[in-house]
Amino acid sequence: MVGNNFGEPAPRRRRGVWIGVLTVLVVVVVAAAAVSITLRPWTAEFRHGGLRIGALPAPVTPVPQLVAAAPAAPAPTTQGLAAALAPVVGSPDLGAFTASVSDPVTRTVLWSADPAKPVIPASTAKVLTAAAALLVVPPDHRVTTKVVGGSSPNELVLVAGGDPTLTAQADGKGYYQDGPRLSDLVAQIRAAGRTADTIVVDTSVFTGPAWPKGWDPADIAGGSWAPIEAVMIDGGRVDPLVEYSPRTPTPALDAGRRLAAELGLDPGRVRLGRAPAGATEVARVQSAPLRDRLREMMIHSDDVLAETIGREIATVTGNEQSFAGAAAATITALQAAGFDTTGSTLLDNSGLSTDDRIPARLLDGVLMEAAAPQPGSGDGATRPSASAVRSGDTATTGSPLAPLLDYLPVAAGTGSLAYRFVTPRDHSGAGFVRAKTGTLSVSSALAGYVLDSDGRVLTFALMSNDRPPEASRPALDAIAATLRNCGCS
Repeated sequence: MVGNNFGEPAPRRRRGVWIGVLTVLVVVVVAAAAVSITLRPWTAEFRHGGLRIGALPAPVTPVPQLVAAAPAAPAPTTQGLAAALAPVVGSPDLGAFTASVSDPVTRTVLWSADPAKPVIPASTAKVLTAAAALLVVPPDHRVTTKVVGGSSPNELVLVAGGDPTLTAQADGKGYYQDGPRLSDLVAQIRAAGRTADTIVVDTSVFTGPAWPKGWDPADIAGGSWAPIEAVMIDGGRVDPLVEYSPRTPTPALDAGRRLAAELGLDPGRVRLGRAPAGATEVARVQSAPLRDRLREMMIHSDDVLAETIGREIATVTGNEQSFAGAAAATITALQAAGFDTTGSTLLDNSGLSTDDRIPARLLDGVLMEAAAPQPGSGDGATRPSASAVRSGDTATTGSPLAPLLDYLPVAAGTGSLAYRFVTPRDHSGAGFVRAKTGTLSVSSALAGYVLDSDGRVLTFALMSNDRPPEASRPALDAIAATLRNCGCS
């Protein structure tokens, strides 16, 4: 039975009902005719009781930003925090639970539960990817996609550089903010006077398999990821503007086919191949800066962006652009910065693999460093302004990891936390918890920071394995909300 907008079954139509309705309509029409004789016309003044409608105010775009926590906020104690957490950390819904909670001002771990145990991190692994990128890749780094001449006069080669954010939307506004436009490549090709009947797609910058062990190919149609190839249109989405649209299994070839179609060529004459050495460049476009792509990766937990940013880390550190090379580069960058990565196993940079393992100690350690006051800062300020993050200026914000704090979703506000912390049990965390989520069928995790009720910043990594997310996520949110409520000084 078809339901109405209120979830109730639609009533069946009966002939007697129609007779009654017709009778009412006749009465209404007659009454309306009588009224039209005596009432004024339906002018704007009549409709609004003589009131005039003023001009709309100028639109205001809210810009979330981080401000310094109070430097004199009382420090929580280990005893106070343990007492506050005791009612929520024993929930059976947490399954195999590990955690670490720290005070970044004193760089002290205040509370933990088996923090060195490596567990499946799910998408909280993106915290490590973002941290490694901030440590070794310039914040204004862009990825270039080129078109060059082919090995014969009738060929053009689309040379993939590792950018999945190219868009073919007519207005240039694709899924990713400020993504490069296929139409710009087309315009440059035409301006150069180049003609061809064949498009070759060169994806050789990436090596190895298109996905690693522990990924489920069913998630391609499910919309979580596309095979990681070196060029994609809107992340390989079939519907370019829908986050979890089904993805194409052949994103690079599809990009070449779309380029051919835009040039008026036969998409059937598109194939994979290599650009000839020394080929003449015909056209190029570039991605948005790394800092902007990192924000999109973290806010929306974009797996494709995470993997391609991992390849940028690999390039800068001299590793091959593969899953293994990117994961190794991420771990090496963290080790070089002084983090203890013991127990960490990464098969990817997104956390999609069920074979990834990360200890809560490492996630919390990275976040604590991002939030910690740096030598010479003079106070307990931990947080960069949004403008400083966008400009890439870390000279005034302390740690090079400080921008990571601004990339985290806001509880009940943005990205993957937009619809969490909205129940009475955890609503106190809304707006105060900022954290990276992680969700697989066997793992849920939450890693970020919160301002407690005394005004003190606490960082945390909360990780649950072996429970379904519909059970473990509310239990994790309850812990984070407890940290917000904790006046544990």
